[in-house]
Amino acid sequence: MDFTCRSDVGEHLDEPNLDRESYRKAYLDINRCNTLLGGTAITLKAIRKLMKNHPKESYTIFDMGCGDGHMLRSIVDSFENKGVNLHLIGIDLEEEILNIAREASSSYTSIQFKKADILIMDRMEGCDILLCTLTMHHFKDKDILKFIKKFSELARLGIIINDLERSKMAYYLFKIFSFFFVKSTIAKEDGLTSIQKGFRKPELRQMATQFKGLQHTIEWKWAFRYLWVMEPNQPI
Repeated sequence: MDFTCRSDVGEHLDEPNLDRESYRKAYLDINRCNTLLGGTAITLKAIRKLMKNHPKESYTIFDMGCGDGHMLRSIVDSFENKGVNLHLIGIDLEEEILNIAREASSSYTSIQFKKADILIMDRMEGCDILLCTLTMHHFKDKDILKFIKKFSELARLGIIINDLERSKMAYYLFKIFSFFFVKSTIAKEDGLTSIQKGFRKPELRQMATQFKGLQHTIEWKWAFRYLWVMEPNQPI
């Protein structure tokens, strides 16, 4: 199997009009993987660091490609009783996924959800921190550059991208992991496809050169993730 270049194979979760139960089961598995393998913790730590660098009483956080809202609920739980006011907005293209997110987040009054296409969405004001977790690999490189440009126009304090490393080791270790911890066929197959569509560090560095007005930090994280944090040279 060739991991030299990013795969362009589609994922089941990108198919239109997938039924609600398939979405629900797949996201239960995805959330379990992110929790057990530390993906959620990577994003939470990056948020805390941005907040430390830019202290405020309240923050508005956008989650692009929010899925079932797991990341946003994790943020609320993590910052509970920390004296920080949060306004969280999850954005996704698929209405059925957003309905699942709204249902799962019904007790979280600080979370809202909005249907929009990342590539053509209208400008939304007031974003402090913008998240993009396990979403970027769904796009072709030319579209990634388009939405990062849009992200940079939205986020006043910083952009946090958390996505997969493309490697043979990651692929085969996930096969073993999914045998024990992933139940749905969609999540098993999409997990492997996602790794094939992931990134190498030089590719991310090359993308970063296209955005001169941002400070870029790109770090490898366990398990087989890249954390790419962008901060404006001069916050808005």
